[in-house]
Amino acid sequence: MSVKEHMKHVKGKKNGGITLYALSTCGWCKKTKGLLNDLQADYHYVDVDLLADDDRAEVVTEISKWNPECTFPTLIVDNSRCIVGFKEQEIRGLLKDAE
Repeated sequence: MSVKEHMKHVKGKKNGGITLYALSTCGWCKKTKGLLNDLQADYHYVDVDLLADDDRAEVVTEISKWNPECTFPTLIVDNSRCIVGFKEQEIRGLLKDAE
C-alpha cells in the first residue's frame, strides 16, 4: 500500500494540503488533531503506530524526509513546510495565512 492509501481524511475548510503524521497514544498528537478540528481545517492524517510493520516502515521513511528524528506529531503543509510538535500559534498562523 502507498502512504496515501493509509491516510484518513477530515473534511473542512481548504487551507492548502495538510498532512498529519501522528501516534494514536500521543497526547500532543491528539491536541494537534483537536486544534485542526477546532479550526475546521481540511486535512489528512495517519496514526503511524496502528499500521502493520511494512506499512509503518514506508510511512516512517516518508516522515524522515521532513523530520529526520521522526518525532510526533509531524505536520506537513502544502508539501513545502513542516511543523514538528504541537505548536499552536504556528499552526494557527499557517491556517490564517491560507485563508
